[in-house]
Amino acid sequence: MKSLQIFTIFLISILMISCKKKSETVAQEPVVNAATPVSVAFPTDTLSINNDISINATATYLLKSDVKANATGYITNVRINLGDAVKKGQFLFSVQTKESRALGNTINKLDPSFRFSGVTTVTCPATGFVNALNHQIGDYVQEGEILAGITDSSSFGLVMNVPYEYHEMLINNKNLEINLPDGKTVYGHIAKLLPGVDPISQTEKVLVKPNDNIAIPESLIVTIRLKRQNSQTGLYVPKSAVLTDETQTKFWVMKLKNKDTAVKVDIVKGTENNSYVQIISGNISLKDQIITSGNYGLENNAKVKIEP
Repeated sequence: MKSLQIFTIFLISILMISCKKKSETVAQEPVVNAATPVSVAFPTDTLSINNDISINATATYLLKSDVKANATGYITNVRINLGDAVKKGQFLFSVQTKESRALGNTINKLDPSFRFSGVTTVTCPATGFVNALNHQIGDYVQEGEILAGITDSSSFGLVMNVPYEYHEMLINNKNLEINLPDGKTVYGHIAKLLPGVDPISQTEKVLVKPNDNIAIPESLIVTIRLKRQNSQTGLYVPKSAVLTDETQTKFWVMKLKNKDTAVKVDIVKGTENNSYVQIISGNISLKDQIITSGNYGLENNAKVKIEP
């Protein structure tokens, strides 16, 4: 019995020593840091990015005038048709009251030389064209009733909604390129900036007038190009190399410190297009290798492996 107890104690001791050695062996094994596979590219300073912005604009006439009857009576003469071009002060309608018609006939029978008619004339209030014609000869109208509508040609313009971030571009663009749907290009200038911004889209309305007197149909949608001055300083890196935070207020790139270590470099962006971003400031040179893929989520001094 005593020998059995001694054997049991001896066996337990051997097992404890074996487990301790195994745990020490596991603890001494080195931790291997996995390297992230990445692709790299060199910055360039030979690009010329076109930063022009095209914004849709709608042709419109801001002022439309109504031709109103100046007396209650019958229309005896109409000198216009729908779509006619008219000038300010041009004769458009004749209106004769029912009373003057009856009285005029009586007077003319007594003295034909008097030539009394009681007819009043209605003239055009503005230069433009007729966009509505509501009455014809023989219609009975009330004083102040609308007889026709006149579109004021002097109020023609192209209205576009421009994001306020491009406000400085509006000030710098004196001669705007207007591209029509039929392929023609005309030029215009900014006539007015409306002093207000849409609270939802944060855009401001801009009225552009063509430099030449051209016929553009109302409600036609055209594109107007705003040109931005290109900066000649700074380097350009692929757009995929630029990283940002959630608020898009800070920007950085990951570059190689050596062949297997990436470091974080804060930058200030400049102009950009769909492929490249200009670096205005940041510790980057033409000889640096910038990570273009596999860079998302990398920490400073992260281990990387360049893929062929």
